[in-house]
Amino acid sequence: MHARLAGRSTRIAGSIVEHPLAWGGGWALLVGALLLAGAVLEWPFTVMTVLLLLLIVPSAGATIIVLIATPRDHLHDRGSIFGHFFVRYLTLVAAFIAWSASVVIGAAISTAIQLEADGREDEIVETGLTIMAALLPLIAIVLWAAFIVRCAWFLARIRGWRAQPSRSEVPDSLLARHPEFRRLVIALANPGLLLITGLVSSAGLIVAAEFELVLAA
Repeated sequence: MHARLAGRSTRIAGSIVEHPLAWGGGWALLVGALLLAGAVLEWPFTVMTVLLLLLIVPSAGATIIVLIATPRDHLHDRGSIFGHFFVRYLTLVAAFIAWSASVVIGAAISTAIQLEADGREDEIVETGLTIMAALLPLIAIVLWAAFIVRCAWFLARIRGWRAQPSRSEVPDSLLARHPEFRRLVIALANPGLLLITGLVSSAGLIVAAEFELVLAA
């Protein structure tokens, strides 16, 4: 009995290694079905948040294992000079957009606080803290989505986009005594799978946070 279960688990692990995107899609459909049931049955916000986080657990867990084991010097001199400067250019553009958005949002928040407080100075600080407390989860989720994109970019450079990379920069020392588990981790640490599940879960968290904010208002 034990040998049969061990053989079945080995076949499942091998199938995940061969088709990580298919298994990731199946996991996403399962979690999505639970989310749909939760929306219909009006499950608590905490339960829905946990389900959205479960969506990304397989790929995120494998990604963390791979990135922790990979030294930064594995990424040195992997790109062209043009790629280096083009990435820096995009970073500057993104930074300028973020700065401009922060100016506009700051002015909008200031105006909203003044209108809400109706000139009463004793309520300005309280109203400002209330607005910031409401915005903090949304900001954290957006930054989390940016973190996911960054991790996926590094994964693409380390192990490529293929389900089973023939060559990778993942150190040989990673799970050297457990080759099957190593192949499973590298397969699940797929940048495409991480992007899809990470961005979908982030979008779902944003919608859930905004819905909770509307209910609280």
